[in-house]
Amino acid sequence: MRPAVVAFALSLPLLFACGGPVPPHAGLPADSVAGVGDPTRAAIVSTAYAFNTPSSIARRPVDAARAAAQVEHLATEIPYGPRWAEFSPLVGRELMAARGELRSALGIAPEAPPQAVVDALYAASRALAAGDGAAAERLLPPPAFRDGRTTLARLSSLPPLPRTGTATALTEREMLRVDQTSRFSTDGGDGGRD
Repeated sequence: MRPAVVAFALSLPLLFACGGPVPPHAGLPADSVAGVGDPTRAAIVSTAYAFNTPSSIARRPVDAARAAAQVEHLATEIPYGPRWAEFSPLVGRELMAARGELRSALGIAPEAPPQAVVDALYAASRALAAGDGAAAERLLPPPAFRDGRTTLARLSSLPPLPRTGTATALTEREMLRVDQTSRFSTDGGDGGRD
């Protein structure tokens, strides 16, 4: 990692500790990724696929709820998490815009705390997977969700979400770019060839 990037990443906590507002963060639950893996990297890959292959989540509210929760997480993690300091700032801005588009489409209040949204969407997805639609509806309460029944209906039939598709694809491309750049610089700049 470049020294300037390290310095920037290390200065973020100090910036927030010195009076800057700490942005709200939303973590993912333990069941967000199967097996051992990095939940954020998994969310990057799965949301890019879900929102750029709409048929993969069409009439699949369990998967749509999880994908929406993952975008909520990414919109709080990528712009501020020190692990992602090498990402273009555009990625974070696009993810925050995508979160706004998704919240509008799903009937989620713009001011809802991100962690409450993630937790509720995952809880509803678990209830739906267990075949309990009534419980899923109850798990999407006001004021974060305007109407749980409407949110469930929209998760079953998402409208076009062009901003979300663009943002998630951009995030995946940026992750691959940073991985490739890191790999290239780690092996001496010759791709590992002698």
